[in-house]
Amino acid sequence: MVYFVLFHIIGYRKKVVFENLKNSFPNKTDKEIYEIGRKFYAHFCDVFLEALKLLTISPKNIQKRFQIKNIELFNQLYKEQKSIILYSAHFGNWEWMTCFPLHSPYKFISFYQKLSNRYFDQFMLHLRQRFGNTCVESQSGFKELIKNTRNKKLTITYVIGDQSPMSNSAIFWTDFLNQETGFLTGADRMAQKCNQVMIFPFVQKPKRGYYQLEFKIIPMDEVQDPIETYARFLEINIQKQPELWLWSHRRWKRKRELKN
Repeated sequence: MVYFVLFHIIGYRKKVVFENLKNSFPNKTDKEIYEIGRKFYAHFCDVFLEALKLLTISPKNIQKRFQIKNIELFNQLYKEQKSIILYSAHFGNWEWMTCFPLHSPYKFISFYQKLSNRYFDQFMLHLRQRFGNTCVESQSGFKELIKNTRNKKLTITYVIGDQSPMSNSAIFWTDFLNQETGFLTGADRMAQKCNQVMIFPFVQKPKRGYYQLEFKIIPMDEVQDPIETYARFLEINIQKQPELWLWSHRRWKRKRELKN
Protein backbone atom coordinates (compact mmCIF):
# COMPACT_ATOMS: atom_id res chain seq x y z
CA MET A 1 0.00 0.00 0.00
CA VAL A 2 2.83 2.40 0.87
CA TYR A 3 4.52 1.52 -2.43
CA PHE A 4 1.34 2.27 -4.39
CA VAL A 5 1.01 5.71 -2.79
CA LEU A 6 4.70 6.57 -3.12
CA PHE A 7 5.13 5.39 -6.71
CA HIS A 8 1.75 5.84 -8.40
CA ILE A 9 0.20 8.77 -6.51
CA ILE A 10 2.93 10.94 -4.98
CA GLY A 11 5.66 10.01 -7.46
CA TYR A 12 8.38 10.64 -4.86
CA ARG A 13 11.53 11.85 -6.68
CA LYS A 14 10.52 9.99 -9.83
CA LYS A 15 12.39 12.41 -12.07
CA VAL A 16 15.63 11.88 -10.11
CA VAL A 17 15.20 8.08 -9.98
CA PHE A 18 14.54 7.57 -13.68
CA GLU A 19 17.18 10.09 -14.78
CA ASN A 20 19.75 8.23 -12.65
CA LEU A 21 18.66 4.89 -14.07
CA LYS A 22 18.75 6.02 -17.71
CA ASN A 23 22.21 7.55 -17.31
CA SER A 24 23.52 4.48 -15.48
CA PHE A 25 22.11 1.91 -17.91
CA PRO A 26 22.12 3.56 -21.37
CA ASN A 27 21.80 0.18 -23.13
CA LYS A 28 18.56 -0.81 -21.38
CA THR A 29 15.17 -0.24 -22.96
CA ASP A 30 12.55 2.10 -21.49
CA LYS A 31 10.59 -0.97 -20.40
CA GLU A 32 13.62 -2.39 -18.55
CA ILE A 33 14.32 0.98 -16.89
CA TYR A 34 10.69 1.26 -15.79
CA GLU A 35 10.79 -2.24 -14.29
CA ILE A 36 13.97 -1.49 -12.30
CA GLY A 37 12.40 1.75 -11.08
CA ARG A 38 9.20 0.01 -10.03
CA LYS A 39 11.17 -2.67 -8.14
CA PHE A 40 13.29 0.04 -6.50
CA TYR A 41 10.23 1.79 -5.04
CA ALA A 42 8.90 -1.53 -3.73
CA HIS A 43 12.27 -2.28 -2.11
CA PHE A 44 12.59 1.28 -0.77
CA CYS A 45 9.27 0.86 1.05
CA ASP A 46 10.48 -2.48 2.41
CA VAL A 47 13.62 -0.83 3.83
CA PHE A 48 11.53 1.85 5.56
CA LEU A 49 9.19 -0.68 7.17
CA GLU A 50 12.03 -3.09 8.00
CA ALA A 51 13.84 -0.26 9.80
CA LEU A 52 10.75 0.33 11.95
CA LYS A 53 10.63 -3.42 12.64
CA LEU A 54 13.97 -3.05 14.46
CA LEU A 55 11.86 -1.81 17.39
CA THR A 56 10.35 -5.24 18.04
CA ILE A 57 12.10 -7.95 16.00
CA SER A 58 13.79 -10.66 18.07
CA PRO A 59 17.55 -11.31 17.85
CA LYS A 60 16.86 -14.83 16.57
CA ASN A 61 14.57 -13.57 13.79
CA ILE A 62 16.91 -10.81 12.60
CA GLN A 63 19.82 -13.28 12.47
CA LYS A 64 17.70 -15.59 10.32
CA ARG A 65 16.74 -12.76 7.97
CA PHE A 66 20.15 -11.03 7.85
CA GLN A 67 22.63 -13.81 7.13
CA ILE A 68 26.43 -13.58 6.99
CA LYS A 69 27.77 -16.11 4.48
CA ASN A 70 31.47 -15.90 5.47
CA ILE A 71 31.54 -14.96 9.16
CA GLU A 72 34.79 -16.96 9.37
CA LEU A 73 36.57 -13.96 7.80
CA PHE A 74 35.70 -11.84 10.85
CA ASN A 75 36.56 -14.66 13.24
CA GLN A 76 40.02 -14.95 11.68
CA LEU A 77 40.65 -11.19 11.78
CA TYR A 78 39.50 -11.12 15.41
CA LYS A 79 42.06 -13.82 16.26
CA GLU A 80 44.69 -11.74 14.48
CA GLN A 81 43.70 -8.71 16.62
CA LYS A 82 42.75 -6.69 13.55
CA SER A 83 40.14 -3.94 13.66
CA ILE A 84 37.93 -3.34 10.61
CA ILE A 85 36.42 -0.50 8.63
CA LEU A 86 33.25 -1.81 7.02
CA TYR A 87 32.96 0.39 3.93
CA SER A 88 29.38 -0.04 2.79
CA ALA A 89 26.71 1.76 0.73
CA HIS A 90 22.99 2.55 0.60
CA PHE A 91 22.38 -0.90 -0.81
CA GLY A 92 20.10 -3.68 0.42
CA ASN A 93 19.04 -2.75 3.92
CA TRP A 94 21.76 -0.49 5.33
CA GLU A 95 19.79 0.03 8.57
CA TRP A 96 19.80 -3.69 9.37
CA MET A 97 23.62 -3.67 9.29
CA THR A 98 23.41 -2.37 12.86
CA CYS A 99 22.41 -5.87 13.99
CA PHE A 100 25.94 -7.10 13.16
CA PRO A 101 26.94 -7.27 16.87
CA LEU A 102 24.67 -10.33 17.09
CA HIS A 103 27.08 -12.13 14.74
CA SER A 104 30.46 -11.10 16.13
CA PRO A 105 32.35 -10.23 19.36
CA TYR A 106 33.73 -7.02 17.81
CA LYS A 107 32.64 -3.68 19.26
CA PHE A 108 30.49 -2.25 16.46
CA ILE A 109 30.48 1.50 15.72
CA SER A 110 28.54 3.32 13.01
CA PHE A 111 29.03 6.88 11.78
CA TYR A 112 25.87 8.96 11.35
CA GLN A 113 24.70 12.50 10.67
CA LYS A 114 22.69 14.04 13.51
CA LEU A 115 19.14 14.93 12.48
CA SER A 116 17.78 18.43 13.07
CA ASN A 117 14.59 17.13 14.69
CA ARG A 118 15.60 16.09 18.23
CA TYR A 119 12.73 13.63 18.70
CA PHE A 120 13.33 11.86 15.38
CA ASP A 121 17.10 11.85 15.99
CA GLN A 122 16.61 10.08 19.35
CA PHE A 123 14.15 7.65 17.76
CA MET A 124 16.64 6.67 15.04
CA LEU A 125 19.42 6.29 17.61
CA HIS A 126 17.19 3.93 19.59
CA LEU A 127 16.54 1.82 16.48
CA ARG A 128 20.18 1.70 15.44
CA GLN A 129 21.62 0.93 18.88
CA ARG A 130 19.16 -1.76 19.99
CA PHE A 131 21.44 -4.71 19.19
CA GLY A 132 24.70 -3.30 20.55
CA ASN A 133 25.76 -0.84 17.86
CA THR A 134 27.26 2.46 19.05
CA CYS A 135 26.38 5.53 16.95
CA VAL A 136 29.06 8.22 16.62
CA GLU A 137 28.57 11.50 14.80
CA SER A 138 30.63 11.58 11.61
CA GLN A 139 32.46 14.76 12.69
CA SER A 140 33.86 12.86 15.71
CA GLY A 141 34.44 9.61 13.85
CA PHE A 142 38.19 9.84 13.27
CA LYS A 143 38.83 10.83 16.90
CA GLU A 144 36.81 7.83 18.04
CA LEU A 145 38.82 5.59 15.73
CA ILE A 146 42.13 6.90 17.08
CA LYS A 147 40.96 6.51 20.69
CA ASN A 148 39.90 2.89 20.20
CA THR A 149 43.18 2.11 18.41
CA ARG A 150 45.23 3.55 21.27
CA ASN A 151 43.12 1.63 23.81
CA LYS A 152 43.60 -1.55 21.73
CA LYS A 153 39.87 -2.13 21.38
CA LEU A 154 38.92 -4.41 18.52
CA THR A 155 36.25 -2.59 16.53
CA ILE A 156 34.23 -2.71 13.34
CA THR A 157 33.55 0.84 12.15
CA TYR A 158 30.58 1.02 9.78
CA VAL A 159 30.95 3.78 7.19
CA ILE A 160 28.64 4.43 4.22
CA GLY A 161 30.71 5.72 1.30
CA ASP A 162 28.32 6.38 -1.59
CA GLN A 163 27.09 9.84 -0.60
CA SER A 164 27.62 12.77 -2.93
CA PRO A 165 30.73 14.65 -1.69
CA MET A 166 30.45 18.17 -0.32
CA SER A 167 32.28 20.99 -2.12
CA ASN A 168 34.97 21.18 0.57
CA SER A 169 35.60 17.41 0.66
CA ALA A 170 38.61 15.53 -0.64
CA ILE A 171 37.26 13.73 -3.71
CA PHE A 172 38.38 10.71 -5.71
CA TRP A 173 37.03 10.76 -9.27
CA THR A 174 36.37 7.62 -11.32
CA ASP A 175 34.03 6.21 -13.95
CA PHE A 176 31.08 4.61 -12.14
CA LEU A 177 27.87 3.38 -13.78
CA ASN A 178 28.84 5.06 -17.08
CA GLN A 179 29.31 8.46 -15.43
CA GLU A 180 32.24 10.40 -14.00
CA THR A 181 31.60 10.15 -10.28
CA GLY A 182 33.17 11.70 -7.22
CA PHE A 183 33.69 9.56 -4.11
CA LEU A 184 34.56 10.77 -0.64
CA THR A 185 38.04 9.89 0.55
CA GLY A 186 38.80 9.39 4.22
CA ALA A 187 37.91 5.82 5.11
CA ASP A 188 41.02 4.60 3.27
CA ARG A 189 43.19 7.11 5.13
CA MET A 190 41.65 6.11 8.46
CA ALA A 191 42.34 2.45 7.70
CA GLN A 192 45.97 3.17 6.82
CA LYS A 193 46.51 5.49 9.80
CA CYS A 194 45.08 2.99 12.29
CA ASN A 195 46.35 -0.16 10.53
CA GLN A 196 42.84 -1.51 10.01
CA VAL A 197 41.36 -3.80 7.37
CA MET A 198 38.85 -2.35 4.89
CA ILE A 199 35.99 -4.68 3.99
CA PHE A 200 33.13 -4.37 1.49
CA PRO A 201 29.78 -6.21 1.92
CA PHE A 202 28.31 -7.83 -1.19
CA VAL A 203 24.56 -7.91 -0.56
CA GLN A 204 21.88 -10.14 -2.07
CA LYS A 205 18.14 -10.11 -1.45
CA PRO A 206 16.98 -13.66 -2.26
CA LYS A 207 13.40 -12.87 -1.27
CA ARG A 208 11.40 -10.19 0.47
CA GLY A 209 12.52 -9.59 4.06
CA TYR A 210 15.74 -11.64 3.72
CA TYR A 211 19.31 -10.56 2.99
CA GLN A 212 22.55 -12.47 2.50
CA LEU A 213 25.94 -10.80 2.87
CA GLU A 214 29.36 -11.95 1.72
CA PHE A 215 32.32 -9.79 2.69
CA LYS A 216 35.49 -9.14 0.74
CA ILE A 217 38.68 -7.37 1.80
CA ILE A 218 39.56 -4.14 -0.04
CA PRO A 219 43.35 -4.35 -0.62
CA MET A 220 45.41 -1.47 0.72
CA ASP A 221 48.37 -2.01 -1.62
CA GLU A 222 49.62 0.34 -4.32
CA VAL A 223 48.26 -1.62 -7.29
CA GLN A 224 44.87 0.11 -7.17
CA ASP A 225 43.49 2.90 -5.02
CA PRO A 226 41.20 1.36 -2.33
CA ILE A 227 38.41 3.83 -3.22
CA GLU A 228 38.64 2.65 -6.84
CA THR A 229 38.29 -0.95 -5.63
CA TYR A 230 35.30 0.07 -3.50
CA ALA A 231 33.65 1.71 -6.54
CA ARG A 232 34.20 -1.42 -8.65
CA PHE A 233 32.80 -3.72 -5.94
CA LEU A 234 29.74 -1.51 -5.52
CA GLU A 235 29.19 -1.30 -9.26
CA ILE A 236 29.25 -5.12 -9.56
CA ASN A 237 26.77 -5.43 -6.70
CA ILE A 238 24.43 -2.85 -8.27
CA GLN A 239 24.51 -4.52 -11.68
CA LYS A 240 23.38 -7.84 -10.15
CA GLN A 241 20.32 -6.38 -8.35
CA PRO A 242 20.01 -2.72 -9.38
CA GLU A 243 16.71 -2.19 -7.56
CA LEU A 244 18.50 -2.53 -4.21
CA TRP A 245 20.48 0.73 -4.53
CA LEU A 246 19.17 4.13 -3.36
CA TRP A 247 18.35 5.65 -6.76
CA SER A 248 16.39 8.54 -5.24
CA HIS A 249 19.62 10.09 -3.98
CA ARG A 250 21.02 12.95 -6.12
CA ARG A 251 24.30 11.07 -6.46
CA TRP A 252 25.69 13.00 -9.44
CA LYS A 253 24.80 16.56 -8.48
CA ARG A 254 28.48 17.44 -8.07
CA LYS A 255 30.60 17.68 -11.23
CA ARG A 256 34.36 17.79 -11.54
CA GLU A 257 35.71 21.30 -11.95
CA LEU A 258 37.87 21.51 -15.07
CA LYS A 259 41.17 23.31 -14.59
CA ASN A 260 42.64 25.55 -17.28
